[in-house]
Amino acid sequence: MQRLTALLIALLPFFATPASAQHNTQDRAGEFDSYLLALSWIPAYCAMDGDDRDDPRCRDGAGLGWAVHGLWPQYDDGSWPEYCATTQRDPSRRETTEQSPLFGTSGSAWHQWNKHGRCTGLSAANYYRLVQTAVDSIALPEVFGGINRELSVDPNVVEAAFIEANPDLTPDRIVTSCPRGEMVELRVCLNRSLEPEDCAPALTRRECSRSSAVFLPVR
Repeated sequence: MQRLTALLIALLPFFATPASAQHNTQDRAGEFDSYLLALSWIPAYCAMDGDDRDDPRCRDGAGLGWAVHGLWPQYDDGSWPEYCATTQRDPSRRETTEQSPLFGTSGSAWHQWNKHGRCTGLSAANYYRLVQTAVDSIALPEVFGGINRELSVDPNVVEAAFIEANPDLTPDRIVTSCPRGEMVELRVCLNRSLEPEDCAPALTRRECSRSSAVFLPVR
């Protein structure tokens, strides 16, 4: 019983009341409306940033396509809290190193906690577990694993592939990102229970609006 009570206390911020539309400029841990699960197309991430970070996911032969970027608390107005003050302690170097398989590097694991995880109100350990749960809830379309040369693809086709693999998804629950003409990310809108929900209108305005985006090949 004591263990169950401790677990409920640890997860209490996760089930807390969502933030109101008029949130404070001083971001507070646990006060937000929903989550955004960001999945990066790793070849594009590597070309933009990952190679400079010496991310092992960028090495030749890694064979990675879609992988998690982060799980981010969101407000309904399209903004988001970040770097929130929290009573939870920061993760140790050992704890962030243990998250390297999920985030690519321990530095990325630390960054996701520092900027976004603090704002959930959870402990670092529970935040990392929450990210893994969110990732595991989304099936990654197998069709992308065979991309071995540069391709131009309609973003709608990318969304359709995810919807086919995940019946709970719809075009209104997905946002693609291609800022330089390359497919960089696909983001899934989730409620606080990690169930897919329609994205806020302010968020969908940032989606990829090109008729085609470049897919860099899997390494």
